[in-house]
Amino acid sequence: MDELRWMSTRELAARIAAKEISAREALADQLRRIDEVNPAINAVVTRDDDRAMAEATAADEALAAGTARGPLHGVPMTHKDTHDTAGMRTTWGSPIFADRVPEADALIIARLRAAGVITSGKTNVPEFAAGSHTFNPVFGTTRNPYDLTKSASGSSGGVGAALAAGIQASGDGSDMGGSLRSPGSFNNVVGFRPSNGRIPHTRPGNPFAWLAQSGFMARTVSDVALLMSVGAGPEPGAPASLPEPGSVFDQPVFRLGAEDEPSLSGVRIGFSPDLAGLLPLEPEVRAIVADTAAVFADLGADVDDTIPDLRDADEVFTVRRALDFVGSWGTLLETDRERMKDSVVWNIEEGLRLTGAEVVSAESARARLSEEVDAFFADHDVLVLTTCQVLPFDIGIEYPTEIDGVPMETYLDWMRALCLISATGCPAISVPAGFSASGLPVGVQLVARPGDDVRLLEVAHAFEQATLVAQRHPDIPAVSVGGE
Repeated sequence: MDELRWMSTRELAARIAAKEISAREALADQLRRIDEVNPAINAVVTRDDDRAMAEATAADEALAAGTARGPLHGVPMTHKDTHDTAGMRTTWGSPIFADRVPEADALIIARLRAAGVITSGKTNVPEFAAGSHTFNPVFGTTRNPYDLTKSASGSSGGVGAALAAGIQASGDGSDMGGSLRSPGSFNNVVGFRPSNGRIPHTRPGNPFAWLAQSGFMARTVSDVALLMSVGAGPEPGAPASLPEPGSVFDQPVFRLGAEDEPSLSGVRIGFSPDLAGLLPLEPEVRAIVADTAAVFADLGADVDDTIPDLRDADEVFTVRRALDFVGSWGTLLETDRERMKDSVVWNIEEGLRLTGAEVVSAESARARLSEEVDAFFADHDVLVLTTCQVLPFDIGIEYPTEIDGVPMETYLDWMRALCLISATGCPAISVPAGFSASGLPVGVQLVARPGDDVRLLEVAHAFEQATLVAQRHPDIPAVSVGGE
């Protein structure tokens, strides 16, 4: 059923609900596509075909009995290998956890499954989700479907590659320093980082965490909204939950059959691809993102070059990330240091070296940053900048060491356009914006005030509908390629 290959999650779910396609047929098509393209891209790293087919059979029987589970009933989906899946291994790309099988689903997985999703496998991540290039010693490297010699980015790189390759139309991921947005840009799909509390942090773990966020990727903004409608909402025992239910994302503009011409009339946009010189950009990235200003203006938006001062964001991000690495992985330093990649060890040690004065300074910087963001959004609805500062790079390197002649000192520096935004706490989304001369995808990043997630998706949807860049798919040879 090749017609399923590029079908949206929204349409697939509707056709399963109408009994035009069975859950078993949808799953069989997904598994067949994995067989065809995964040897080339290495996006899906764990499968349980028998379990998935049993779930799909039960879904078809439930639908026949009139007991469908939810709006994603029967939709097959692989999940990011950092999200716990009950009965299916979750490794974090680490040899330490290579055989770990959780007993319970993470919240985001539990909500997807409650809505009817069929879990069919897991997608690749960098080790401990550290860095924005997906490779690890357990499963190897994920390749970009648009050019198999290039990175699919990360840490949700396996998800991004699976969407671009036609394995599925949407999926779950997470984002601390750009891990939903960066692979969105590299794979010509949409990556959405929600506001803190939309998909709450829960126990076990730190329910007060705020820098890392669970979220979704998809080939369309409409599908991101659909997944948010079932994945977002408050949770008992999650003190940072936002009170609005996920249903706030169920807006008419995102539904099948919506035919209104896209318009951004009255939307006020602050636009700067490089944040007024704060970010070095590769020339082709700069040119492609700069061209999007005309698209926003043609849609009726009021576009100017006003931007917030985000210089405090560097300190906020680096200190908070280091502390979070200590909290998550610090105990492994004594027991498994030799089985952790250098960048993870470095991040943990950076956290352990922090003084009380440095932590207090970062908290003061966060307060100033919040004030600056509030002042910007008093006059503007959206900030627009580049998503990634570079084009997809060669899979043989860990990260770009320079951008347009500017050296990158650490593995985080090339992701600065993303990390700065993470530090603000704002919801942000990457939307396909264009292609380089060599056919590599480039995304544009849209940012809204904290809590304004739905409006941000509406603006992104209008841009997407006006450009249709996301409709360009890769041509992947169905052949195996050698690993690193």
